[in-house]
Amino acid sequence: MGRFSNISIARYRKILAALGLEYVRTTSGHEMWYKEGMLRDAVFQTHIDPVPEIIIRNNNRSIGISSKDFEKKLAEVR
Repeated sequence: MGRFSNISIARYRKILAALGLEYVRTTSGHEMWYKEGMLRDAVFQTHIDPVPEIIIRNNNRSIGISSKDFEKKLAEVR
């Protein structure tokens, strides 16, 4: 398992909020978050807990944050 495995949906929401993203909507079980300057929403499925690592990595690309910066935020948010 990777560094970003076993992150619960509740904790992932807190991390996204701490990164400055705002909740936009939920459509068909997919929650969407956005902040100014992003080309694409950060999206994850609300019925899969914990959030899969590949989803976190893809959303990090959309957000424009490195894995190292995400790890720092992960350590800060409990």
